[in-house]
Amino acid sequence: MDHSEAPVLEALAAYWADRQLPFTPPGHKQGLGADPRVREVLGDAVFHADVLATAGLDDRTSSNHVLERAQELMADAVGAEHTFFSTCGSSLSVKAAMLSAAGPHEKLLVGRDAHKAVVSGLILAGIRPVWVDPQWDPERHLAHPPAPETYRKAFAQHPDARGALVTSPTPYGTCADLRAITEVCHEHGVPVIVDEAWGAHLPFHPDLPAWAMNAGADVCVTSVHKMGSGLEQGSVFHLQGDLITPETLASRADLLGTTSPSVLLYAALDGWRRQMAEHGHELYARALKLAGEVRGRIEAIDGLHVHGREDFCGPDRAYDMDPLQVFIDLTALHVAGYDAADWLSEHHRINLHVADHRRISAQLTHADTDESTGRLIAALEDLTRHAGRLRPAPGVDVPGPDGLRLDQVCLPRDAFFGPVEVVPWDQAEGRVAAEVLTPYPPGIPAALPGERLNAAVLRYLRSGVEAGMVVPDAADPEVKTLRVMAETPGE
Repeated sequence: MDHSEAPVLEALAAYWADRQLPFTPPGHKQGLGADPRVREVLGDAVFHADVLATAGLDDRTSSNHVLERAQELMADAVGAEHTFFSTCGSSLSVKAAMLSAAGPHEKLLVGRDAHKAVVSGLILAGIRPVWVDPQWDPERHLAHPPAPETYRKAFAQHPDARGALVTSPTPYGTCADLRAITEVCHEHGVPVIVDEAWGAHLPFHPDLPAWAMNAGADVCVTSVHKMGSGLEQGSVFHLQGDLITPETLASRADLLGTTSPSVLLYAALDGWRRQMAEHGHELYARALKLAGEVRGRIEAIDGLHVHGREDFCGPDRAYDMDPLQVFIDLTALHVAGYDAADWLSEHHRINLHVADHRRISAQLTHADTDESTGRLIAALEDLTRHAGRLRPAPGVDVPGPDGLRLDQVCLPRDAFFGPVEVVPWDQAEGRVAAEVLTPYPPGIPAALPGERLNAAVLRYLRSGVEAGMVVPDAADPEVKTLRVMAETPGE
């Protein structure tokens, strides 16, 4: 296929060249009705690209197949059989993929390190999750993707599971052995879905971790806005094989998606595909070289340690890692990641990705330069000089895997939509959660509806919030009270 084409961008250019006049939404009429103060900030190009997908970008019946051609080009660029664009982020895409594999009360194997969007999918669909435990690093207090053997054991106990969902890379940049997990799933004749939201760049350079389609996965969901050049909410999901049909996946996406998709987001997805097809290898070769240099320079700063393969990969840990996710351990500084991130934002106007009780992370992409990374390194050097202001690091009671692993006593949907009551956090032990409680970022729930709360997780959430952790989806973000399933007399 000719990857110099960009069907969406070309159709937008033709729209203006033809001087088309809309008597349709959007009501701003190409920005003419927009407040000048808004146009001053956003620019006219945003409004010019905001047209209807039909009777705008394409005709009333989509006879020019603009979006279809753009999706075919994307599939060809990455080696998938089918690709679908989403303007509702991978949060929608992963739900559509889940609903394509399992229905209400059917089982789906799910890594317990899944994003909160997966939990939302379980709630909406009434799918029965069979949780697959991640690999826990007790020294560094973080989880890596589950091992293939753990999925094999889960299938042995639940042979009626309709498929499996894997998160890889994780928000910490660590990757599962996708090929081996896929082989396990296909031995049972069921599909594997990979939530690869952090892996849009993986197909475009051989020195990056293997990506889902190359590993044989059936569906792969990726957020182009995270590591690519897409706009926020720009997502794609890829499909191959015959365990899930294109018609099934499209119908599930249609069930959840908007009927007013943003052509602006489509255009960015289309342009990114062209950029990667033509220049991706070159761009990521440079990015990987820069990342290696940055990692070395940060490691040389007294008090900072950059997590590498020796920390994250190996037996009982991750299979691979993305070097563009630069995680910096602050343990030797005796500073919490939350405080360090806030200090860097306040004093250097640098915003970081993940911050937890002992780490901060800088996400590098093909867009970074010596200038941007130089500013980062200078700010980190300054952080170490001022670390005394941020000490002592507040204590966070991070439990081990036994404490973090809660019992699922009912379907997430039943707990979420059932009768609830609000109780003080220190009276919630033994109660069944009726809400999602997610430290964010990275967005992996500590507790979810239908799980029985224990003292360890409750102390973790409360001590975390006091130390600077954000739990935005809780009804009470301070986690002083919690929503739990109502108990009937006699229980």
